[in-house]
This record gives sequence, structure tokens and C-alpha cells, in this order.
Amino acid sequence: MGMRFTILSSGSTGNATVVDNGDAKVLIDAGFSGKKLESLIAERDMSFREMDAIVVTHEHSDHIKGLGILARKYNLPIYANEKTWEALDSELGKIAEENRRIMDTGSALEFGSLRVESFGISHDAAEPVAYNFYSGDEKLSVATDLGYMSGKVKEQVQDADVLVLESNHDIEMLRMGSYPWNIKRRILSDMGHLSNDAAGEGLCEVIGGKTKRVYLAHLSRNHNMMDLARMTVGNILDENGILEDGKVQLKDTFYDRPTEWDRLDDE
Repeated sequence: MGMRFTILSSGSTGNATVVDNGDAKVLIDAGFSGKKLESLIAERDMSFREMDAIVVTHEHSDHIKGLGILARKYNLPIYANEKTWEALDSELGKIAEENRRIMDTGSALEFGSLRVESFGISHDAAEPVAYNFYSGDEKLSVATDLGYMSGKVKEQVQDADVLVLESNHDIEMLRMGSYPWNIKRRILSDMGHLSNDAAGEGLCEVIGGKTKRVYLAHLSRNHNMMDLARMTVGNILDENGILEDGKVQLKDTFYDRPTEWDRLDDE
């Protein structure tokens, strides 16, 4: 089978994604309680007993809340870079030494025929990363929690078959919202989160001939709406002639339920 994935949940309340190519299954982040994560993965007819590994993007609680529980209960190896491990140590409880795996930023792992590569991003964490997944000639890019799309990030996600990209906030909703200014400033900064406008502008540079679908991820529940994110990004892509042939679809993610399984070899 080709590669498939499901975004179990995406947003400030918790994040987790499963990637499966038939040969290996990998979880990206574990941002809920163990019980909640088990419930979410069961909705997609899978169990963490089938998982080969967990790869971590960064140490914020909405990405690692259930990490220690899953690692202990299912004896799963956890991969993260050294700085992230240092930031995680006080959060996870005891992890078996053999399950504490170092994955340097920019390096790659192979789980059977599934190849996982990390790359650095800009966010206010110790050493945050995003991931590319490869299986045969298929490429899935998953990049959230990034203040801006640097040239290096754009190179990494270029021409993915499917791209999961942060579209966190509407700038005006955030400016007018109730958050203290220091929080707003953090979100709007290069170390914060990607706005709908920035996501749309970045996508214009990275969508290629192979790209079929883009998932708009990590939406703020306070300062964004699915329809608004889709409309803003869609308008920018439309203005640049990217959506006119209907080849590229914009897809939603949810904070409270998983997306359907998406197979990369489906048109």
C-alpha cells in the first residue's frame, strides 16, 4: 500500500498525527492524555500497540502531554533532538533508557520502507522541528508551530504530494482579541505561529506539480475559524492561479476529532 495518514487532532488543545505506509506506523506528537489519545486512534480503527515509534516536534504541552504514558504503556521508542530531550526530562516521568532516542535536527530515520526526515523551524521552543515522510516516490510534509516560513523550510516542503501546514490565526481577530499584548506579540512574532495570510503566501512558493492536497492545521479556537482560514488561504492561492484547475484541494483539520484516513496515492 502507499502512504496514508490521519491527523488525530490539531490545535492549541492538543496535537497528534499518525503516518502509516503498511510497513511502519509512526506517531507525530502526543498532545493529549493517554486515555484521550487511545480514544482518538480507536476512531480510526487502530491501536498504539501497532505503532513503531513516536517522533516529537517540540516540548510544549499540547504536543507531549501523553508522551510518557504512551511510551511506558506500549514500550514505544521516542525520537527527539538533544535540546528537546533536555526540555522534556522534567515533563515525562521515567522513560526506559532504550526508548530515549536521539534524532538530530536535519537527520533521517528509516522504519522499514518509511523514511522520516526532520528539519528545523522557528518557534519559541528549545529546538523545534517539522517532518517529511517518504515512501517510494510519495512525500508528506507536516509543519506546524512555526513563526514564519524561512527559505530553508520552503525548500524542505517543496512539491510534497500532501502538505499539513499551520494556519493558526487571522491577524485582525488576534489583534482585537482578549489576549494580553505580550501573548499577542509572541504569536505574531517570527517565533510564534503562522497566520492565515502567511500560510497562503508561503504555499504559493511551495505547491508544485505533485501537490494534491493541503491541510490547514493548528487553528486557534479564539482567533480563527475553519471557513475563514480556508477562504483567506484559498483567495491568495486563487489570485496566484494555483487553484484554478482544481488540482490542489484545501482540507480542514479538527481540534476535537480525527481527519479521515488520507492515502497519498489517491487523486
